[in-house]
Amino acid sequence: MALTDGDASSSSCDGDDEYQKFIQKMNPPRITIDNTSSANATVVHVDSANKYGILLEVVQVLTDLNLMVKKAYISSDGGWFMDVFNVTNQNGQKIMDKSVLDEIVEYIHKCLGADSFFSSSKARYVGVEPSSDYTLIELTGTDRPGLISEVSAVLTDLECNVVNAEVWTHNKRAAAVMQVTDTKTGLAILDTERLRRIKERLRYVFKGSNRSQDAKTTLMMGITNTERRLHQMMLEDRDYERYDKDRANVNPTPMVSVVNWLEKGYSVVTVRCKDRPKLLFDTVCTLTDMQYVVFHGSVDTEGPEAYQEYYIRHIDGSPVNSEAERQRVIQCLEAAIERRVSEGLQLELSTGDRVGLLSDVTRIFRENGLTVTRAEVSTRENKAINTFYVRDAAGRSDVDLKTLEAIREEIGQTVLQVKGNPDHLKQPPQESPTRFLFNSLFRPRSLYSLGAIRS
Repeated sequence: MALTDGDASSSSCDGDDEYQKFIQKMNPPRITIDNTSSANATVVHVDSANKYGILLEVVQVLTDLNLMVKKAYISSDGGWFMDVFNVTNQNGQKIMDKSVLDEIVEYIHKCLGADSFFSSSKARYVGVEPSSDYTLIELTGTDRPGLISEVSAVLTDLECNVVNAEVWTHNKRAAAVMQVTDTKTGLAILDTERLRRIKERLRYVFKGSNRSQDAKTTLMMGITNTERRLHQMMLEDRDYERYDKDRANVNPTPMVSVVNWLEKGYSVVTVRCKDRPKLLFDTVCTLTDMQYVVFHGSVDTEGPEAYQEYYIRHIDGSPVNSEAERQRVIQCLEAAIERRVSEGLQLELSTGDRVGLLSDVTRIFRENGLTVTRAEVSTRENKAINTFYVRDAAGRSDVDLKTLEAIREEIGQTVLQVKGNPDHLKQPPQESPTRFLFNSLFRPRSLYSLGAIRS
């Protein structure tokens, strides 16, 4: 049988994969944990045969385990990968729990072992495994107020239940990864014609009135690292392209520079910005998706700001080779840092799961003049735990307390918590004691009380 160009490319990739597995079997990774050399962090040493994407794989494991990387030293020049990570838990403390330390070693071994695989191709999905539990939906398009509400309503109308979802918005673009099931069977949707209708309806909603930049909708069966995939989708959608007026809304602005060290054939990337969780993952993810390899680097977050320095080359062996490409690297890294910085009120909704819950909640937000800038939706043991970042209709991050009360009254018997910065709540003007008395008499105590709302 004759091979097409795609088949030939696939065959070549398979051969490279087998060689990479052979090298890894001959040189298994070594992971050591040191809790004595640093006074305030657990030190993780990773030594392994080098391969493309290995840094991202290790950083992704540390991120998935909710570890904070305080310092890192990266060296992967030649055939060996030797990295050191100083990590803490979410409270900034050393990892003393033996079960967590064992997990770190076990998961890194799994991701670097001979049976692991990392694809540089954008046509493949990192970490995808077959699954009959749900259908995976990916969406990209133009952001606008009420978009998530419209998407949720369409899915409910099409008898789809959203089990898990994550939505990012940045620079007037939106990307979503959703796991849905059939409302009747609770399993993945298999009917081809029904999948086609779902895809067309969602594509129409995401496209909206914008015709200059087309919407994209993908349906598949499987699992993927959601945040990894969202970075890829936003990059492919070119959310890093913007006007100067868009930059003015970013506070604080990350500082990114790229200079060439011609004698050594490296481009040196430096990043300075406010530290936050998953910052290292976001920058390494972007460099990898742009097909750059980090040969040396250092990370330090213990000062007044996070500092990252990378010595990179493209996978073809060249440094950043033009001014246009230099600007693109800077813009892409800035965008990667900003995607998670959702300036707005963080609301967490925790209640029993039911079909149409996401549609109802986002509709209530929209009807009360709030726009969702980011969302994380999950279902655990028939309980929905949803986090929303919202702004008012004018795009301001301050939300009126009366608006929040009205939302909670309409949602009903659920628990709504305010997380993050309490300054994003605007207090209403003081009312007269008489008016307050009559209002409290006729308002149900369980709905009026904001005891469940805390910062």
